[in-house]
Amino acid sequence: MAIRKAEVQRRIVSKDGHNNVRIDNVEGMVKLYLHDIWTTVVDMKWRYKLTLFASTFVMTWFIFGVIFYFIGMGNGDFEGGLNSNHTPCVMNVETLTGAFLFSLESQTTIGYGFRYISEECPLAIFTLVTQLVITGLAEIFVTGAFLAKLARPKKRAETIKFSQAAVICWRQGKLCLMVRVANMRKSLLIQCQLTGKLLHSNVTEEGEKTQIHQSSVDFYIDSSGECSFLILPLTFYHILDERSPLAGLNAQNLHTREFELLVTLNATMESTAATCQSRTSYVPQEILWGYEFKPVLFSTTGGRYVADFNFFDKVQVSNDATFLSNNTEKLKLEKDYKKE
Repeated sequence: MAIRKAEVQRRIVSKDGHNNVRIDNVEGMVKLYLHDIWTTVVDMKWRYKLTLFASTFVMTWFIFGVIFYFIGMGNGDFEGGLNSNHTPCVMNVETLTGAFLFSLESQTTIGYGFRYISEECPLAIFTLVTQLVITGLAEIFVTGAFLAKLARPKKRAETIKFSQAAVICWRQGKLCLMVRVANMRKSLLIQCQLTGKLLHSNVTEEGEKTQIHQSSVDFYIDSSGECSFLILPLTFYHILDERSPLAGLNAQNLHTREFELLVTLNATMESTAATCQSRTSYVPQEILWGYEFKPVLFSTTGGRYVADFNFFDKVQVSNDATFLSNNTEKLKLEKDYKKE
């Protein structure tokens, strides 16, 4: 079922969990990024990271090749008419291309044996040692950044699915707001906890108006706020009582109120013991009053359970109409549901 269409509302977090806030007019932004160069490199897009990886090697090969060329030039290795007693700093290097190839062979430890440093040139020996130390550190940094990006729990969080809409209906005699969450991989997520933040404008007792005020929204699964493991699609619920920041919400004012419900799932990956976090948000147009989720879990004749994700985002009109303002409203909901 499609969510009712309305005017696009500004939101802080997109449906896929990305930040929608733009940071602007910050002095010294480049300096701040360079101070935390590790995080900057890890957060780079893959195309920039691959460019950095390739350019790191090519530039060090070329820079030290130029240095070796100048060392040979200073030693007079490229002058004509050299006597037989003259020993070049780098044997068999007569051009800048040859110096570049010697730098490449030394850094990658290819060691063809055709170009090599003579023991008569301490400056060239010192330059070679410096090159191997500097480039070794650079390779460790770039390789570590690659591994850190590949191993980030962010990719695991992308396999956690939230329902496109939240629903409000009665559950065990209490009016509840419910969202559905599922793990799309067979590997378990343990110690799962769903938390919520209600983002809305607020006026303090002193008359100060804050555009974004955060209020905690507690979600439960069964009678606990924590799920020991996430292996089946589960429905988390928040009780709409007088203690809820959404107190006073009803079918009439749902779509006139301005707020954003940020929902975050924190979990631990059983395979690596690393923590991951996935999030989404719901605006009033994505909250359906008087609906409930359709069953998504079915049993087979072979004694197994099947989670059919064709029904994951499907909802149906709730049979319990006690929370609706009148029968007309219920008929309108049923009409909208059949139309969609």
